[in-house]
Amino acid sequence: MRKFSGLHQYLIQKGIIDEKDVVEPTMADFTELNLAHTSRYSHGMWSGDLSRKEIRKLGLPWSKGLAIRSRLAVRGTMNAAIMALQDGIAGNLAGGTHHSMPDGGEGFCVFNDVAVAIKVLQQTKWASKVLVIDCDVHQGNGTAEIFKNDPDVYTFSIHGEKNYPFVKPPSTYDIGLPDATGDKEYQQVLTDALDKIFNDFTPDLVFYLAGIDPLETDHFGRLALTLNGLRERERIVIETVTQKELPLVLLLSGGYAPSITQTVEAHAIMYEQAVEISKHYFH
Repeated sequence: MRKFSGLHQYLIQKGIIDEKDVVEPTMADFTELNLAHTSRYSHGMWSGDLSRKEIRKLGLPWSKGLAIRSRLAVRGTMNAAIMALQDGIAGNLAGGTHHSMPDGGEGFCVFNDVAVAIKVLQQTKWASKVLVIDCDVHQGNGTAEIFKNDPDVYTFSIHGEKNYPFVKPPSTYDIGLPDATGDKEYQQVLTDALDKIFNDFTPDLVFYLAGIDPLETDHFGRLALTLNGLRERERIVIETVTQKELPLVLLLSGGYAPSITQTVEAHAIMYEQAVEISKHYFH
């Protein structure tokens, strides 16, 4: 949990973002959460009225603080989406909790912030066709499940084939990579996939889940990206989307580097790249 405050401080200290550009969210409403989750689950998560089995599956001990933080994170992603539609690019210094299912959390993911944000945007007509680019090393099973019957939401997940979750509901497009996949192969597969996706689908808005867990140093990743490889991945995704003049939402997703410092520095690469690239496309 310490990576969130650590990243916020790091980005400001390094001058990557300005304090005045950071917007503190309020909590997402239940009416919004319930567009992607069952009322039983969202209220149960808030009150702590969940079974021991549900809490075990979530992977985090229940607390009121966790419930508050999770609702704040969802609103952060909703805010970032609306700001991206207005400004071209925005990010949440949290979010990307893609394992959360309609009726339960799992894999450290309480609410599916991307799914809630997309549902709200569709309902309010801010956006209709949405692309989710999920580069977390774990397949985005919750997002895939929630949008399996929605042709206006294209879910793309590039992940470790042999990694969690062991049951992977099909995304619109899944690429499962073998263990120890390195920089060059990863970048080629990703570039080809993005070409295919944008040939097939024209979104109003793109969400990018930039998990840093494909790094070779990650505790749970099993892939073999270097920091330079991660930097190139961020450049490929952000440049591809911004060149098409599509609004882009940046989200953290997972990352379990050997130390908090390494985790923070790896997550910061996405924001460094976004600031650099956006100078050329947004004024």
